[in-house]
Amino acid sequence: MSRVTARLGRTLLLLALLISAWLLWSGLFKPLLLGLGAFSCVLVAYLTRRMGYIDNELFEVNFNLRFFGYWAWLGKEVVRSSFEVARVVLDPRLPISPRIVEVEATSRHPVDQVIYGNSITLTPGTIALDVRNGILKVHTLTQEGADALMSGEMDRRIAALRAD
Repeated sequence: MSRVTARLGRTLLLLALLISAWLLWSGLFKPLLLGLGAFSCVLVAYLTRRMGYIDNELFEVNFNLRFFGYWAWLGKEVVRSSFEVARVVLDPRLPISPRIVEVEATSRHPVDQVIYGNSITLTPGTIALDVRNGILKVHTLTQEGADALMSGEMDRRIAALRAD
Protein backbone atom coordinates (compact mmCIF):
# COMPACT_ATOMS: atom_id res chain seq x y z
CA MET A 1 0.00 0.00 0.00
CA SER A 2 1.42 3.38 -0.96
CA ARG A 3 1.98 6.18 1.52
CA VAL A 4 -0.74 8.33 -0.09
CA THR A 5 -3.28 5.50 0.06
CA ALA A 6 -2.44 4.78 3.69
CA ARG A 7 -2.79 8.47 4.56
CA LEU A 8 -6.15 8.70 2.79
CA GLY A 9 -7.33 5.53 4.53
CA ARG A 10 -6.39 6.91 7.96
CA THR A 11 -8.11 10.21 7.18
CA LEU A 12 -11.30 8.43 6.11
CA LEU A 13 -11.18 6.20 9.17
CA LEU A 14 -10.80 9.25 11.41
CA LEU A 15 -13.71 10.93 9.62
CA ALA A 16 -15.90 7.83 10.04
CA LEU A 17 -15.04 7.64 13.75
CA LEU A 18 -15.75 11.34 14.26
CA ILE A 19 -19.10 11.13 12.48
CA SER A 20 -20.07 7.98 14.39
CA ALA A 21 -19.15 9.55 17.73
CA TRP A 22 -20.99 12.76 16.88
CA LEU A 23 -24.17 10.90 15.88
CA LEU A 24 -24.01 8.59 18.88
CA TRP A 25 -23.37 11.30 21.45
CA SER A 26 -25.54 14.09 20.07
CA GLY A 27 -28.68 12.10 19.39
CA LEU A 28 -29.95 15.08 17.38
CA PHE A 29 -31.02 14.45 13.82
CA LYS A 30 -32.33 17.82 12.62
CA PRO A 31 -31.00 18.88 9.21
CA LEU A 32 -29.20 21.99 10.48
CA LEU A 33 -27.49 20.09 13.29
CA LEU A 34 -26.57 17.20 11.00
CA GLY A 35 -25.02 19.70 8.58
CA LEU A 36 -23.08 21.47 11.33
CA GLY A 37 -21.92 18.14 12.74
CA ALA A 38 -20.77 16.95 9.32
CA PHE A 39 -18.96 20.25 8.74
CA SER A 40 -17.25 19.99 12.14
CA CYS A 41 -16.13 16.42 11.50
CA VAL A 42 -14.77 17.23 8.04
CA LEU A 43 -12.98 20.30 9.40
CA VAL A 44 -11.34 18.31 12.22
CA ALA A 45 -10.26 15.55 9.80
CA TYR A 46 -8.85 18.18 7.40
CA LEU A 47 -6.97 20.04 10.13
CA THR A 48 -5.64 16.79 11.59
CA ARG A 49 -4.31 15.83 8.16
CA ARG A 50 -2.81 19.29 7.55
CA MET A 51 -1.08 19.24 10.95
CA GLY A 52 0.60 15.95 10.03
CA TYR A 53 -0.95 13.84 12.76
CA ILE A 54 -2.23 11.35 10.20
CA ASP A 55 1.37 10.63 9.11
CA ASN A 56 2.50 9.80 12.63
CA GLU A 57 2.80 6.05 13.21
CA LEU A 58 1.36 6.63 16.67
CA PHE A 59 -2.09 6.92 15.07
CA GLU A 60 -1.89 3.75 13.03
CA VAL A 61 -4.79 1.44 13.61
CA ASN A 62 -2.93 -1.75 14.36
CA PHE A 63 -5.59 -3.71 16.16
CA ASN A 64 -7.70 -6.58 14.93
CA LEU A 65 -10.68 -8.55 16.19
CA ARG A 66 -8.86 -9.16 19.50
CA PHE A 67 -9.74 -5.58 20.40
CA PHE A 68 -13.46 -6.46 20.52
CA GLY A 69 -12.67 -9.41 22.79
CA TYR A 70 -10.75 -7.03 25.03
CA TRP A 71 -13.73 -4.66 25.18
CA ALA A 72 -15.98 -7.55 26.23
CA TRP A 73 -13.51 -8.61 28.93
CA LEU A 74 -13.14 -5.00 30.12
CA GLY A 75 -16.94 -4.61 30.26
CA LYS A 76 -17.14 -7.70 32.46
CA GLU A 77 -14.40 -6.31 34.71
CA VAL A 78 -16.18 -2.95 35.00
CA VAL A 79 -19.41 -4.65 36.08
CA ARG A 80 -17.57 -6.94 38.51
CA SER A 81 -15.64 -4.03 40.00
CA SER A 82 -18.82 -1.95 40.29
CA PHE A 83 -20.41 -4.61 42.46
CA GLU A 84 -17.24 -4.92 44.53
CA VAL A 85 -17.05 -1.15 45.14
CA ALA A 86 -20.77 -1.02 45.99
CA ARG A 87 -20.28 -3.87 48.48
CA VAL A 88 -17.35 -2.09 50.13
CA VAL A 89 -19.13 1.27 50.31
CA LEU A 90 -22.37 -0.20 51.68
CA ASP A 91 -20.59 -2.29 54.31
CA PRO A 92 -21.12 -0.62 57.73
CA ARG A 93 -17.44 -1.17 58.60
CA LEU A 94 -16.39 0.52 55.32
CA PRO A 95 -13.45 -1.84 54.73
CA ILE A 96 -11.42 0.40 52.44
CA SER A 97 -7.64 0.43 52.39
CA PRO A 98 -6.69 3.06 49.82
CA ARG A 99 -3.20 2.87 48.44
CA ILE A 100 -1.08 3.99 45.53
CA VAL A 101 0.69 1.26 43.59
CA GLU A 102 2.96 1.30 40.57
CA VAL A 103 2.48 -1.17 37.75
CA GLU A 104 4.68 -1.61 34.72
CA ALA A 105 3.24 -1.76 31.23
CA THR A 106 4.67 -4.64 29.22
CA SER A 107 4.15 -2.82 25.95
CA ARG A 108 6.27 0.26 25.33
CA HIS A 109 3.97 1.60 22.61
CA PRO A 110 2.35 4.88 23.78
CA VAL A 111 -1.10 3.87 22.52
CA ASP A 112 -0.99 0.65 24.53
CA GLN A 113 0.00 2.57 27.65
CA VAL A 114 -2.89 4.99 27.14
CA ILE A 115 -5.29 2.07 26.71
CA TYR A 116 -3.90 0.55 29.91
CA GLY A 117 -4.30 3.77 31.90
CA ASN A 118 -7.80 4.42 30.56
CA SER A 119 -8.85 0.82 31.24
CA ILE A 120 -7.64 1.14 34.81
CA THR A 121 -9.56 4.39 35.25
CA LEU A 122 -12.73 2.89 33.73
CA THR A 123 -12.65 0.09 36.27
CA PRO A 124 -14.40 1.29 39.47
CA GLY A 125 -12.18 1.46 42.51
CA THR A 126 -9.01 2.31 40.58
CA ILE A 127 -7.71 5.40 38.85
CA ALA A 128 -4.50 5.88 36.87
CA LEU A 129 -2.76 8.97 38.21
CA ASP A 130 0.36 9.10 36.06
CA VAL A 131 2.13 7.31 33.23
CA ARG A 132 5.84 7.84 32.85
CA ASN A 133 8.39 5.61 31.10
CA GLY A 134 5.99 2.67 31.05
CA ILE A 135 5.24 2.87 34.78
CA LEU A 136 1.66 3.64 35.77
CA LYS A 137 0.95 5.11 39.18
CA VAL A 138 -2.50 3.91 40.26
CA HIS A 139 -4.74 4.72 43.24
CA THR A 140 -6.80 1.76 44.42
CA LEU A 141 -9.66 1.76 46.90
CA THR A 142 -8.88 -1.65 48.41
CA GLN A 143 -6.00 -4.08 48.76
CA GLU A 144 -7.96 -6.58 46.64
CA GLY A 145 -8.10 -4.02 43.83
CA ALA A 146 -4.36 -3.49 44.06
CA ASP A 147 -3.75 -7.25 44.04
CA ALA A 148 -5.96 -7.71 40.98
CA LEU A 149 -4.07 -5.00 39.17
CA MET A 150 -0.68 -6.36 40.21
CA SER A 151 -1.64 -9.80 38.88
CA GLY A 152 -1.00 -8.37 35.41
CA GLU A 153 -4.06 -9.79 33.66
CA MET A 154 -5.10 -6.43 32.16
CA ASP A 155 -1.53 -5.69 31.07
CA ARG A 156 -1.22 -9.12 29.45
CA ARG A 157 -4.46 -8.64 27.53
CA ILE A 158 -3.42 -5.20 26.30
CA ALA A 159 -0.01 -6.45 25.19
CA ALA A 160 -1.77 -9.23 23.25
CA LEU A 161 -3.79 -6.66 21.28
CA ARG A 162 -0.77 -5.57 19.25
CA ALA A 163 0.76 -9.03 18.84
CA ASP A 164 0.75 -10.13 15.21
